[in-house]
Formats: sequence, C-alpha cells, structure tokens
Amino acid sequence: MVHAIRRDRSFRRRVTVTAAVSGLLLSMPTAVSAEAPAPRGWVEKTMARMTLEEKVGQLFTTYAYGTSADTDKAADVTRNRSWLGVDNAEQAIDKYHLGGVIYFAWSDNLQNPKQVASLSNGLQQAALGQPAEVPLLVSTDQEHGIVQRLGPPATQFAGNMALGASGSERDARAAGKIAGQELRAVGINQNFAPVADVNVNPANPVIGVRSFSSDPRLAADLTEAQVRGYQSGGAGVVATAKHFPGHGDTDVDSHVGLPVITHTLEQWRKIDAPPFRRAVDTGIGAIMTGHIQFPELDPTGDPATLSKPIMTGLLRDEIGYDGVVVTDSLSMAGVRETYPDEDVPVKALQAGVDMLLMPPNLDTAYNAVLEAVAEGELTEKRIDRSVRRILTLKQQQGIVKRPFASPYGVDETVGSPAHLRAAQRITDRTTTLVKNDDRVLPLTDDARSVLVTGWGEATTSQLTALIGKRGVTAASHYTGTNPGAATVAAATAEARGHDSVVVVTSGAGANPGQSALVNALIETGKPVVTVAVGTPYDIARYPEAGTHLATYSYREGALESATRVLFGEVRPRGKLPVTIPRADDPDQPLFPLGHGLSYRH
Repeated sequence: MVHAIRRDRSFRRRVTVTAAVSGLLLSMPTAVSAEAPAPRGWVEKTMARMTLEEKVGQLFTTYAYGTSADTDKAADVTRNRSWLGVDNAEQAIDKYHLGGVIYFAWSDNLQNPKQVASLSNGLQQAALGQPAEVPLLVSTDQEHGIVQRLGPPATQFAGNMALGASGSERDARAAGKIAGQELRAVGINQNFAPVADVNVNPANPVIGVRSFSSDPRLAADLTEAQVRGYQSGGAGVVATAKHFPGHGDTDVDSHVGLPVITHTLEQWRKIDAPPFRRAVDTGIGAIMTGHIQFPELDPTGDPATLSKPIMTGLLRDEIGYDGVVVTDSLSMAGVRETYPDEDVPVKALQAGVDMLLMPPNLDTAYNAVLEAVAEGELTEKRIDRSVRRILTLKQQQGIVKRPFASPYGVDETVGSPAHLRAAQRITDRTTTLVKNDDRVLPLTDDARSVLVTGWGEATTSQLTALIGKRGVTAASHYTGTNPGAATVAAATAEARGHDSVVVVTSGAGANPGQSALVNALIETGKPVVTVAVGTPYDIARYPEAGTHLATYSYREGALESATRVLFGEVRPRGKLPVTIPRADDPDQPLFPLGHGLSYRH
C-alpha cells in the first residue's frame, strides 16, 4: 500500500504521455521542464532529501528477470524471489532504491527492440515513482563482436579488434555513434564499452578480440573515438572504459580465477594506462574496474577492484579521474577469492569505487554497506561522494531530462537501412589478407566448386551460403572445435571432390585438431584458404598455409566482408592490429603489427 501511495503522489507531480507502439503501451512520465533546477542545484537538492538507505541504493546495479518491470510470469517470479527476494524489477527498485539495472538475454530482458523499450520505460517509471525521483542507469555490454547483448535487428559490428585492423578513428567513432543511438532508442543509457585493454598476450583467454590492439597508441586513439561516438553526436549514452588498470596481459579469465599481471609501474604507464588516460581526457562517463592482481601496483595482493593504491592512488590521483567508477561483476571469482562476499562491497568503496555491479547476494551487499556506515567503517560523507558522482553523471548525460525511450524512435533507429549500410562499409575495411603466397586470391572462375569446412557450425553454414550467392557451388562440412583423426580424414576426402577449400578456424592454439585439419587439406594439393574468425593468432599454428585471411569476428557482416575479399569484390584493406608471434619461438614475430596485403588491379 505504501508503494502505491508513493507512486500516486509521484504521478501527480508529472505529466504523463502514453503512446501505443504495435500494441505495447510505453508509459512515459516526463518531468515538467519549467520547474527543472540548474544542474548542480538538482544534484544537491536531490541528495538533501535522500535517506541513507536511498543513497546506498544508488550505489548498486543489478539485474532482474523478466521482459517487463512488473512481470507476474511464474518462472520470472520464482527466479526473482530466489535472486532478489521480490517478484520483479519494480519491487526490487522499491526495496533497494537501485541506482542502475543491467540487461542480459539470459535474464529474459532482451527479446526485441520494442519489448526492451517498454521494459526500460517501466523501470524508469518505477524509479521516478520513488520519493527521491532519481532515474536509473540502464546498462548492458554492447561491445560488439563476441560480446553483444542486443542482437538483430539491431546493427551488428565485428568488434574492437576489427576496428583496430581498419585503424580508422572515424570508423570507430561512427560505430560508437550508431550503437549509442540504437541503445538509447530502446532506453539503454549506459554501455559497458569500450574495452580499453591493450592485448599484449596472445594467450589471453578473456580479452583477445575484445581489445583494439596490442599497440597502446592505437588502442588509445580508438578508445577516444568510441567514447566520442557513444557520448555525443545524438547518441547520449554513457561510455564505460574497461577493465582498469588493464586486463590485456593475463592468461587467466577473471570470471573463474584471479589473474596476476607482472608489469612494473613504468610498464603499466607505457602499455596499460594510455587508453584509460585518453578516455579520461575525453570526458568519459564511467570506468569499470578489473578483478586482477597487480603486485607492482599494490603488493598486498588485493584485486584491483578492492585496491586503494590502484583505484585512488593511480586512477583518481595520478590520472586525475573524478568520475564514476563501477566494479566489474562482483559475482566473478576474481574478486571473491580473498574476502567474504559481505566484505567485498565495503572494501570496494573504501578503495575509491562508486558503483557495485551484480553482487552475488544483493541483500547481503546492500545491508553490509549500511552496517559499515553504522559501525564507522564507512562514513556517510564517503557515501555522499559516490552518490554525488552518480547523480552528476545522470544529469550531465541527459538521463534526468530524458529518462524515457521514445515510442517513435525504435523502428526508425534500430537496425535502420542507413545504419546497416554504414556497418557493412566499416566492416569491409577490416578484413586482413595476411598471406597470399599461392596467389589463390581473389578466387577465379576456376573455383566453380568450393568446400567450406572447419570451426563453427553456424559460421561454416553462413559462409557457405554467402559463397553460394556468387554463383559458385558451395558445400559445408562442419568439423567441430577440435576435430579428431577420423573427422579430419572425412573432411579431406570430401575436399578432393571440390576445386577449392575454405577452412574456418578459431582458437587453433588451444585446439590442435584445427591445425591438423588445415595441414591435411593442404596435402591434398587443392587450393586452400584459411580464415581465422577469432583472434588472428591462429596462423602461427599452421604456418604452412599459403593463403590466409583474418576477420576478427564470425558475425554475418564480417563473413560478408570476407566473401567479398575472396571474390575480389572489395580489396583487403585491414592491417594486423597485433603482432603474431611464432608458435615455436614466441619472442620472434611471424607477422608484425601493421602487416597486411592487398590486391593489385
């Protein structure tokens, strides 16, 4: 009943605009602009009327199950009660006064653009119905490439390393602008992107193609361009550079363990820091922490998320960043190995963090912060510092003024023909011809029959279809991630019945069956083209291959670009954004940074 009364009072203070979108009602309470205070005034006036409980709630971002804010579907209610102790997101906002909500497909938040817009508006309506009347940061991870939450019909890009291969700041900014406009159209106002990590470790299991480059300068240039794309040019989405202080030289995935980086302070300044410095200089809205151990930066062994020398000493003091710092997910193993779950949010705040993302038990984390204030481990002044940053971000990025998705912007913005064309043009500039020793490419009329084989059932099938559209007979033979001898033999036998073979690889370094497949196909004497659709390092595992493409992505746009290159419809223009080391001597380059071939016309 109290909840209903709050909502009624809040609604009387607003003008409500309701619009129908294909049968969905998007309710959009809009603040009366004539009464809107000056930016600084709004922050201070809002904080002055907030209780401690409301302030602490602003520090948390989490997820809730369901396609709508007030879902009553039995499956959603059951999962929400187990996860949050409430039925739905609306009740979670009422109970915990959340500062942010994050969307995932697995939490049933991202079915289609109109549904997402309706969900976002329902969440904002619930937040603005609270006494403090503070809109939410609604976030997701739309990095593109291998981490992409909002799928088609939203415009898809090949990802950061593909942009690194183009080397174009203009393309990186355009990709950020398009993605930002589409996210904002469905009510998502914060993107946990770009990844600013400098991938100097070819064995990195969690960053890889999510990084722009192994070159700090190129990574910094493209990070700046993406930040500008997201936060300006009509996009108005908060960009979030991650994962500070830099996750690019790890060989452990922080989702399952605690990675250790051995860079010295000077190495950190030269390798890891430049993209984050550039992001700060560009006015980035937020920075995300990494759950990584960096002994030379903090000898205590604390993960960076919980390290005051790193979060305050380096990020705040040395780099000079005074904006919002958000943790990576607190459910990840990398931040849970050293301290109990109830201590982690308190230690993160003590370190200098502002927002706490997805703690494994929200109730435990929320009450732990309140208890820390009551017991003197944290002061309310310290809480105020973070809340002030969060409210200022919401105001500066236009979320206070424009919290709702427009019902008219979804169809005309998300996956628009202009966006799709721009994305394909950008992707066409990323495909890299690494080797063409056999002069197999571009394919000639002699290639009347092509076998597509190798990694990725959907990928080999898609590539086969694209090749078939060129008037060529194309067949698909999926061999799996790590094919055994019998599978290799079967693919080799089928290859003998075709004029040319295209072999798709991804993760060949960890899956020797892929290089065995490539080598067996080469021995048939047929023209063989290898295509790495993940990291470009695969060629080091089968250096005998005479013709090799790197796409950095298995998304449809990247496969379309690869097909255009195969048939000479476009010239390969990408340059390696990383150095590819030799497999037998990692200190020696097989192909240097910046290498890339083209066709002569």
